[in-house]
Amino acid sequence: MAPRATAADSGAMESTRTALKVFVVEDAPSIRARLIELLDEIDDVSVVGEAESPAEAVAGIFRTRPHCVVLDFRLTGGTGVDVLRAVHPASPEIGFVVLTNHPTAQYRRACMEAGATAFLDKSTELGKLKGVVVDCASAHLDGATHAG
Repeated sequence: MAPRATAADSGAMESTRTALKVFVVEDAPSIRARLIELLDEIDDVSVVGEAESPAEAVAGIFRTRPHCVVLDFRLTGGTGVDVLRAVHPASPEIGFVVLTNHPTAQYRRACMEAGATAFLDKSTELGKLKGVVVDCASAHLDGATHAG
């Protein structure tokens, strides 16, 4: 019988790492698919759900309990701020990365005041998404681990 791997083995340590759970909220199906594709390229990240409207997003986020939400600002039937206001007060441990084609100071302020962790311009900052999501999810996962 082969010896069992111990927690001290580096391979075992890697296999016991918690996957970072991400939920994607985007009303354009092609953009949502591209975001999921980008996120699937990140090691230790698992996309646990997706939605296109605020109501679907809120229900899905509470159901899946992700570490991070990638959230479009403009959605079918509302905005990302609607989602932030519904989820953040009840689950402040969840990180939110807001994406928008409308990166005005007014929208940034509204999102950040409602609980966003980051605010990115889709047209100029999409290349930052992977790093921001990993940082966001890791920080919120660490915070939840230390708080519990």
